[in-house]
Amino acid sequence: MWRIILGVSFFILFFALWSLVTLSGMVSSTFLADPFTMFEQGVKLFTQYDFAYDVWVTIARVLGGFILSAIIGVPLGIMMGSYKVVEALLEPFVSFCRYLPASAFIPLLILWAGVGELQKVLIIFIGSFFQITLMVAVSVSSCRKDLIEAAYTLGSSRSSVVRRVIIPHSAVDIAEALRLVLGWSWTYVIVAELIGAQRGIGHMIVNSQSLLNTGQIIFGIITIGVIGLVSDVLFKRVNRKLFAWSYS
Repeated sequence: MWRIILGVSFFILFFALWSLVTLSGMVSSTFLADPFTMFEQGVKLFTQYDFAYDVWVTIARVLGGFILSAIIGVPLGIMMGSYKVVEALLEPFVSFCRYLPASAFIPLLILWAGVGELQKVLIIFIGSFFQITLMVAVSVSSCRKDLIEAAYTLGSSRSSVVRRVIIPHSAVDIAEALRLVLGWSWTYVIVAELIGAQRGIGHMIVNSQSLLNTGQIIFGIITIGVIGLVSDVLFKRVNRKLFAWSYS
């Protein structure tokens, strides 16, 4: 309870300072809208501009790119962490690609996939896939050696050790890695929606910027933060349900 109280208290302090700076005239409303104007613009977005659909479109894009990267990245990471040959083959390339900004692929993705939904999902995929793969590989490779040696002593094959020892032992860390990368996926969605998007939170933010409507811009940013926070809390709760023994 005290953690919740402290967390909420900081949000209250943040909004109080924001109100003080903007309502006192220290910062022009052209550059930073006050909280009340921001909420007013948010209500206007939902009631007049069908912003709820924009939110849904953005959520679908993030989940699409993230789920696709998890479906491919988790098995590949398990292979890299379990078999040294696979790790030696792929780890340098995955580490290299991990540092490439997803936004740099936008011109190529527009040429390959156009400006439709596939291009936006692929940007989020590129930003998430290499992170997931490497984090899963690190989690799997840190499996306790005594457990692996005990399984071999009892007559297990390599594939059986991976399936019955390494994956169950690393499942908690893999789930935690997926939770972290889901948060990072939200940072790529604005980049994905900058070009060619007709709907989405990022599209709304770009349009609001051309109109100098900082209230709508801030509301869009806060909306992404709220959705990301809710998804993070839900992911934590699912992890606690699936791996209750690890959190006891």
